[in-house]
Amino acid sequence: MDLTKVKNIIFDLGGVIINIDYNKSIEAFRKLGKNNSIIEFNQKEQSELFDKLETGNISPEAYRAQLREKYLLEATDEEIDEAWNAMLLDIPKERIDLLLELGKKYRIFLLSNTNAIHLQKFNEIVAHSFTIPNLDSLFEQVYYSHLLGMRKPDAVIFEHVVNENGLQKEETLFIDDSIQHIESAKLAGIQTLHLAPPLTINQVFGNGAA
Repeated sequence: MDLTKVKNIIFDLGGVIINIDYNKSIEAFRKLGKNNSIIEFNQKEQSELFDKLETGNISPEAYRAQLREKYLLEATDEEIDEAWNAMLLDIPKERIDLLLELGKKYRIFLLSNTNAIHLQKFNEIVAHSFTIPNLDSLFEQVYYSHLLGMRKPDAVIFEHVVNENGLQKEETLFIDDSIQHIESAKLAGIQTLHLAPPLTINQVFGNGAA
């Protein structure tokens, strides 16, 4: 793709920087439940409970309690968090190296639909695997849905990032693995790249010299 006019890059997190597998959490919750019920969470849609968690409208404590009630879970807080975090896999070192290089040439940002439980786990993965202090240190600014009170694909979240940082939309590239988020950003006038598997950001940018 033509990057000659791009000055700013907004990255999604899950499926773009960190590898994820939603089925691992779905299966882990199924094992904790009494009736083998399947939680309503995947890349394209999810139940209201998960929407509330990702927009900060419910605390982790209330989330765990409602999970127990809705899915008949018999589990401790730690077991629930472990099941919820099971979808979070690894962050390949080459992606961290790439972001460090891209940060020298572009203004780079992170925009993620996430939650307090996952954010803690993300940073544990980074702390155990790399020498950087946390994910935030890779970016000029980070935007986490549960701290903003809004989430993708709502158009307002893209406008917020653009306006707060004085970005020109035509000079801004948004990269996400979820097509509904890409379509929303495109409608907002932002350049987009749908990172559909097996495509990776390292294939897009090479070693950062693009």
